[in-house]
Amino acid sequence: MSKIDPKLFSAHEHALEKEYDVCPKCGGELQHRNSKSGPFLGCSQYPSCDYSRALHQQDHSLDKVLPGTECPECGEELMLRQGRYGMFIGCSAFPSCQHIESAQPQAQSTPEINCPSCNKGKLAARQSRYGKTFYACNAYPKCSYAVNDQPIAKPCPDCGWKLLVIKKTAAGKREVCPQKSCSYKSAPLVEI
Repeated sequence: MSKIDPKLFSAHEHALEKEYDVCPKCGGELQHRNSKSGPFLGCSQYPSCDYSRALHQQDHSLDKVLPGTECPECGEELMLRQGRYGMFIGCSAFPSCQHIESAQPQAQSTPEINCPSCNKGKLAARQSRYGKTFYACNAYPKCSYAVNDQPIAKPCPDCGWKLLVIKKTAAGKREVCPQKSCSYKSAPLVEI
């Protein structure tokens, strides 16, 4: 049996010892660190040396100018950008102009239905932070009425509530009263 040469495994030349580069400011070793904005490399001599750099470079190749568009606030061209919460449209003159808008297609327009709670606002389609559509009163801070399913302007035949919602069930789509105290459900709707 052959003997293994111990020089191959000397501690000072081990492959995992110098995992990262050296600090360009002070010559100390860079270490893998984590923060709320993601992983980064930081100097082991911290706090006397505050050098750090991102572990992964930001990819701004997704930023595309939208030709023929104009910012409603400053008149510069708009850009499609990748942000922390997904794609959005923003002004190319950022940071001097802070205009942004959603890149998501707007939900299909629903007929104007009066809010049954305040009788002043209209129910409008909105999107939650998870991408689900819900319908809420557009007089929001004063009225917080909202339903998860698409409303229709028909009063409930059982309790008289001013609207019904279309709910998908195992039997098909049904008109349902959104009031918790009412259990009205129509027969399954026939789709044409």
